[in-house]
Amino acid sequence: MANVDVVNLNGEKVGSLDLADAVYGQVNEALLWEAVKHYRASLRQGTHKTKSRSEVAGSGKKLWKQKGTGRARIGSVRSALWRHGHTVHGPKPRSYDYAFPRKKLLGALRSALASKLADGKLTVVDSLELKEGKTKLYRQALDKLSVDRTALIVENGKTLSQSLMLGARNLKGVELVLNNEVHPYDLLRYDRAIFSKAAIEQLTDALTKSISKRASQTEAA
Repeated sequence: MANVDVVNLNGEKVGSLDLADAVYGQVNEALLWEAVKHYRASLRQGTHKTKSRSEVAGSGKKLWKQKGTGRARIGSVRSALWRHGHTVHGPKPRSYDYAFPRKKLLGALRSALASKLADGKLTVVDSLELKEGKTKLYRQALDKLSVDRTALIVENGKTLSQSLMLGARNLKGVELVLNNEVHPYDLLRYDRAIFSKAAIEQLTDALTKSISKRASQTEAA
């Protein structure tokens, strides 16, 4: 079973936390790639568009007779062969989103957490609360936690405070999310992942239960 130190916002160790090997023991890179691909596909706007033959300007009158002129036959100035004509098989507005199984998403989340732990980029803090919700104070706290690049702060929804939201919202390169909203892409995108103890305990418990549920369903089948 993996073990991680629990620190306070001054960077001082105040305890330790055992992490289940079922959640933090293995990294499936292929599954992480699939999860990131799906997430980025859903971000695409899909607003690209070219004009079809019915949408470009120009008359539909036949320019000259079909035969006898020695020139190539042509039916309209809106032809794709002509300048200002339409585009053949051009892109149309569409959604790039597609269904992604929940089991695979949870598996990718476990892999992302395991990857952060293996790289030493996972930090557990006993509490993310400060007396005042000021950006300067949270920047100082992150400096004490050796956060010199980007960071993802994950808090439990029941303990999320107004001061944390106010203090973290203007921090450059820092994003605050709830533990039930964190995505594998978020964990991979940011250099450091900082969890409150309550957030990581609840998330680990939920992921462990999902594994147990899947195992029971497999046995029943």
